[in-house]
This record gives sequence, structure tokens and C-alpha cells, in this order.
Amino acid sequence: MAGSDAAVPRRVVVVRGGWEGHAPVATTEVFVPGLVAAGFEVVVADDLDVYCDAELLAGTDLVVQCWSEGEDAAELSRKQSAGLVGAVAAGMGFAGWHGGVLAAFRDPDYLRMVGGLFLFHPPEFLTYRVRIAAEHAEHPIVAGLEDFDVHSEQYWVLGDGRNTVLATTVVESRDGGQGEGAVAMPVVWTRRWGAGKVFVSAVGHRVEDLRAPAVRVLTERGLLWAAR
Repeated sequence: MAGSDAAVPRRVVVVRGGWEGHAPVATTEVFVPGLVAAGFEVVVADDLDVYCDAELLAGTDLVVQCWSEGEDAAELSRKQSAGLVGAVAAGMGFAGWHGGVLAAFRDPDYLRMVGGLFLFHPPEFLTYRVRIAAEHAEHPIVAGLEDFDVHSEQYWVLGDGRNTVLATTVVESRDGGQGEGAVAMPVVWTRRWGAGKVFVSAVGHRVEDLRAPAVRVLTERGLLWAAR
């Protein structure tokens, strides 16, 4: 058949919506041109029912999600969660940043797949140092990157001990937290979920955060790494 040998383009589905404070359209658009340049067909979805489309997800190499909880934001249904989590377990990649992944849904299966959950951030923007983990400095997502500063929200998260943490920050104890002093907090990690790969970064509250050179490089690499 004519054209049967033509390469089938790899597919990325960008799932964006929820709370507008995290600019789901503007932030994801930062990375769409790079995905297209890397040879991906990019499909945009603004409805969580895309996670129920088993045929679409079976032919998708990566989901990039930016969907934060908030007023009037849709919740993830059990059927939608099962479709997403199952597709990642079958080999589809999953990636995202900040509240678009970590403050998205409280579904337990979703959270186990992502490997982390947003708990708190100080009300003011802080300048904080993102430190590349020395033991993973050669990982393709962070290779050649040096520690860098971010001026934005500093996320306090819970993370699964089985994550591969590529970067951390130091969080000072405040508001009556038990103990004194500072603790290391994960900022960037990867993990496996079945046959699929997951990339998460806590940086990305604003478009300006994601356009900062080190953050952009790190995030672009993370998206490509997670793709099937």
C-alpha cells in the first residue's frame, strides 16, 4: 500500500485547564514549539475525559498535564484516573510542573503514580536555590546544569522515597513546625510507573519561571525523557 512505510509521528497530549492562576494555556505553550521541533504531533485537550479515551492514550507517547485544583476546577473521576494511571503503567509517559501536577487531584492512584503532593508555600515569593543532586549530576535531565536561583513560590511537598530526586531546595521551618532549622525538600524528580516514566518539577508558578534559562532547559529535557 502506498505510504505504508511512512513514519508515524510520536504524539504528545497536552492536558490543560483547572485554576487559571497557574496559566495553564500560557505555560504549556512555552513548550509546544520544542515538542513539535522534536518530531511530536501535539494534541491539546481541555477536558479530563481525554483520560477515558483508551484508543487515543494507547497511541500517545507523553501526556503533559497542567491542571490545578481551585474554584470551579473539575475533579478527576475514578474512570478518568484509571484511564490515565493505566496508560502510564502500559508505557505512556507523564510529565508536568508545579501545581499543574502536584496540586491537581487528591485521587490516591493518581498521587501514587506522580509520587508527590503539594502541601504548602509561604504567602510571599522567595528567592531560593535549586541544588542539583550530586549523585545524579550525569542524569540526562540535569547533566551540565549548575545550581540556580528561582524567585517564585517555594513548594513544600510530600514525596515518595522511591523517587529519583534530581534537585532539591532548602526549606526553613516556620509557623510552629516541629523542630528547628532547615531541611532539604525535593524540587525535581523522576520515577517509573509500570512501563511508563514520570517527570515532575515543582518550579513553574508563572510563565516567567518556566522561561528562565535553567528551568526551561531542565523542563524541556524532562518532557523528552518521559516520552515513550
